[in-house]
Amino acid sequence: MTRPMPGGRRRVDRVLAPEFLADVPELSLAELRERRREAEQEEADLSFLRRMLHGRIAIVEAELRRRDPSGEVHGSVLDELNAILADDGRSTRGSGRHITVEPSRVDEHRRDVEAIVADAVISDVGARSDDELRDALTRLAEHEAAVSEVRREVQAVMDALSAELGGRYRDGSASVEALLSPEPGA
Repeated sequence: MTRPMPGGRRRVDRVLAPEFLADVPELSLAELRERRREAEQEEADLSFLRRMLHGRIAIVEAELRRRDPSGEVHGSVLDELNAILADDGRSTRGSGRHITVEPSRVDEHRRDVEAIVADAVISDVGARSDDELRDALTRLAEHEAAVSEVRREVQAVMDALSAELGGRYRDGSASVEALLSPEPGA
């Protein structure tokens, strides 16, 4: 994933552009909700990418632990795979946001992760040197940190849009009935 670019055409570029929030008070309720949905979709995609990176990081870490002569004896990475792939509460380190949309760019994210570290490093960790694994781990961790930073920026946009929506409901300029009514085209 590349950093968001001013004037870029990707959804993340639009969501993080200053003009995405500049006219929020003037937007219709439908437009405001659409922008929030767009930001929410980007957040879901970034969350999915982070989960993929966390999985790859856990696999490499498990192999390095297995090789560590000073630690306790560990089985193969395959033996640890259930624990690696299980939802072990890692998301509790994140925002804990309820996601109502599915990731939309699964294949793109998979290619993104594979481009960070040659797939052979991840697919056959047992055949890699410790140095190769540490290098892969460093690159994965750096990418995860960058994705997390962008995700936090997108979440700030979502929060601003949610605050505007909440304010409209509180001051009566929008009604709960409008919130519950079916959306156009739905």
